[in-house]
Amino acid sequence: MLVLFAALFAAIVYRWISLERLQRVAPTELPAMPTPEPTPTRPPVITGKLDTGKLFNGITLHSTVETIPGADAATERTQPDSYVLDLRLQARVPSPNKTIEELAKVSPQLPTLLPGLASMLSTDSGSPLYAQLYDAKVRMLRENLARLDLLLSRHNFFDCQTVLQLQHPQTHRKALLLQADMDVDADGSDADRMPVGTGAPANFKPSTSYRWPKKTSAPNPYLAATEEGLKRAEDEYALATTTPARKRELRNAIAQLRAEVGTLRKYSFLIGATDPFIVVPGAFTHAHDPVKLGDYALVVFGDSVYPAMVGDVGPNDKVGEASLRIAKQINALSTPYNRPVSDLKVTYVIFPGTADQPFGPPDLEKIQARCDTLVKEIGGASVPLHHWENIIPPSSTPSPTPSPSLSPSVTPSPSPTAPASASALPSPTFAFPVPSPVATAQTNPTLAPTSSPAVKRSPRKKRKP
Repeated sequence: MLVLFAALFAAIVYRWISLERLQRVAPTELPAMPTPEPTPTRPPVITGKLDTGKLFNGITLHSTVETIPGADAATERTQPDSYVLDLRLQARVPSPNKTIEELAKVSPQLPTLLPGLASMLSTDSGSPLYAQLYDAKVRMLRENLARLDLLLSRHNFFDCQTVLQLQHPQTHRKALLLQADMDVDADGSDADRMPVGTGAPANFKPSTSYRWPKKTSAPNPYLAATEEGLKRAEDEYALATTTPARKRELRNAIAQLRAEVGTLRKYSFLIGATDPFIVVPGAFTHAHDPVKLGDYALVVFGDSVYPAMVGDVGPNDKVGEASLRIAKQINALSTPYNRPVSDLKVTYVIFPGTADQPFGPPDLEKIQARCDTLVKEIGGASVPLHHWENIIPPSSTPSPTPSPSLSPSVTPSPSPTAPASASALPSPTFAFPVPSPVATAQTNPTLAPTSSPAVKRSPRKKRKP
């Protein structure tokens, strides 16, 4: 036993001595390594409980988890109703304003600016278009309920205060009045008036629903990019490695791009950055007293009245949109991504049946004169209508004879912008400059065709939160 204890004691002492020696030599044998500098890594993964409804579209989200006893896990794993998420969206459909007092709550200056409105309002002034608008909104909610990121935002669901059908008791002039917010339409192009592009923000379309036959052979500034997108789609379709599913997508895209190429070669369009126009839902153009492209209109905001025309058609479930030219006049900070007015304080007055035929390039002086006459027929305005200045520079060379080119070339150059004040001359920079005209078709071969009035967006209109 003594020998065993002695051996155990010797082993412990030897181990202790070895550790002491290791600690003394460690600083010389194992020099400390410098602390490495932190290097960038991929963004951290967002964890935790996310309120996805509020994250995407401002919807208030209430969530609960309910459990009930079940069978064994192997059995429940195969049962579709053992693990279920039920979605129920509750939306309050707003009531339209109908009296002059209700209209004045959101636009206090309106009764003073258009004193004849009060005599045009009656108990049956409410338009069925308001109910149709919200029916379309609810239908879209039902169709997209499983995709919270595709649902209408709170802002876009409550984007219309009222739609009223009015008629002046003496002149019998009819008018359609809307109260809404204002989003920005920067679409459109016209090589005859402006041979360079004005940029290509997200959801940009080089066409507007209002169009007319081209008058010169100047190529549309977005035609080349659309043709390139068409060629890329055709080349991909011809590859033996392209899957059948992808070919189906490309087949539709090719048809759309071919139609757009033909439209851009043949027609000119309004230009959102230079022409004063508004956008109406497609359903408004099929009503009993329909609003038509080219109808004259007024935009009332603050203490100003702006003459305009109906120049584009939007989706049936959204309302309240005007060209970038009007938006920048109301708010100089407006861009294709920044609306000028978020509150429901913009009044749009449209005069159905007033469009001039045939369509052609907008004549700002004619728009001014026609709107002056029409506003007098509904009781007049207490202030002069805003006067639009032409901000498109005159062409320095004579216009060639019409003969559309099949392979145009585009030479980018700076474009003028709409000034914050109509009395000022345009500056040499544009609202959203780009080095060259680049259409959406360059990166997205599924660009919608422009052979018929476009029912758009979805972001634009209202592609902002």
